[in-house]
Amino acid sequence: MPTVDKALCMQGGFAATGRVSQQGLPLIAKTVPATNKNKKQRPLRVLLMGGIHGDELTSAAIVYRWVEGMTGPIAQSIDWRIMPVVNPDGLLAEKASRMNANGVDLNRNFPTPGWDAEAPRYWKARTRSDPRRFPGHAPLSEPESRWVEEEMRSFKPDVIISVHAPFGVLDFDGPEEPPRKFGRLLLNRVGVYPGSLGNYSGVHQNVPVITIELPNAQKMPQQAEVRRIWVDMLQWIVRNVDPRQQEAAIRSVSTSGTKR
Repeated sequence: MPTVDKALCMQGGFAATGRVSQQGLPLIAKTVPATNKNKKQRPLRVLLMGGIHGDELTSAAIVYRWVEGMTGPIAQSIDWRIMPVVNPDGLLAEKASRMNANGVDLNRNFPTPGWDAEAPRYWKARTRSDPRRFPGHAPLSEPESRWVEEEMRSFKPDVIISVHAPFGVLDFDGPEEPPRKFGRLLLNRVGVYPGSLGNYSGVHQNVPVITIELPNAQKMPQQAEVRRIWVDMLQWIVRNVDPRQQEAAIRSVSTSGTKR
């Protein structure tokens, strides 16, 4: 990963979760609990993930960089669950691959309503059966996407930050007011896709998803820009996300039985 060496990976303090990739590599994560707490309400919960597409090396690298500098009152007022490399098989392949070891685009494998009809149809008609965007044969068919979904259900985040590359924009799905700018990245909603995390969580689970698209998959932004994106992201979270809204959404889902 660019600007990230073995020592920095080890310093991150990530641990095996007991889940493994298709090729048996450990899926790693860590929880960073809030230390600067508001006594009147529980801390915000943020699920931060990178590397869901294995050839987007900067998407994983920047997560390690942010963890390295996770200081300050805002960051320390948040409960974090951090998953730096969702697709280790793709990232560590001899030639890094967008897909996992089964050839599945993990960001098209989440169980959005109507997936069985919509995801294959979209793949064939809109992508012309592009193998880089193959959604799989069934939703949550892959160990990595099942792991992400399990983490979502157990951690119950108020917002999800998913880092990608190389489009150089912000995308947003969910009920809150979207951010306009993180660093030099401007809001540009790229659409809703069958099986995507933004569609599954932001549209159908009412848990907002910010997709940060870095401008280059191989080359990291300048250090000042890495920091600026981080600071802008933190400020948007604390100004716009209310943990009580997520608690209400959870109660609604549990009583209606229409969502999972």
